[in-house]
Amino acid sequence: MKPRLQSEYGEDVDSWKTLMFIYNSALKEVSTKLEILNDEFKHVHQYNPIEYIKSRIKSPESIVKKLKRNGYESSISNMMEHVNDIAGIRIVCSFTSDIYRMAEMIGKQNDLTVVFVKDYIKHPKKSGYKSYHMLVTIPIFLSDRVVDTKVEIQIRTMAMDFWASLEHKIYYKFEGNAPEYISRDLRECSGIVSMLDAKMLTLNEAILMAKKEQAKTGHE
Repeated sequence: MKPRLQSEYGEDVDSWKTLMFIYNSALKEVSTKLEILNDEFKHVHQYNPIEYIKSRIKSPESIVKKLKRNGYESSISNMMEHVNDIAGIRIVCSFTSDIYRMAEMIGKQNDLTVVFVKDYIKHPKKSGYKSYHMLVTIPIFLSDRVVDTKVEIQIRTMAMDFWASLEHKIYYKFEGNAPEYISRDLRECSGIVSMLDAKMLTLNEAILMAKKEQAKTGHE
């Protein structure tokens, strides 16, 4: 028997496939918005704040694990209500300044609602994890109803993304119980990543300043 859901809109979302269709549609909508923002920024400022974008739908196994971990039954209604990252988009930028610039532009989109923000850059997790998280909702217009759908957006630099990818692989191997010396070394590497990001941002600002000075000299 197919799982069924009576949603908060009083409409019947009749299957898992329908639910996944809605979340995939939300990913497409948000991804298109991000591409347009990036293209507009390039058009106006001759600069791309986004290096690349990744999107994914959380696997059924991961969703069920998360529900059980938080004490909820495995139902589609609980998935929609209590799992915020079924649809996820990761924006990877060159510099930390780009992260906050992108977050500001996303927040100004009229048809996106920002539910909450978690700034793990200014306030890193105990593990050393750093990223900027936004939970947004976007309306998905179906033939007979509109479904406000949650999408988690993570914005980070390439260095942060490299660290997070390695951390995920390491902790997956240890099933979340890595030895303390490994956790300590990961935290140390997180500090190195922060120094690298700060140095690259300073270098980029110096390059931009030097180009301005050259342009001035060339016109004199």
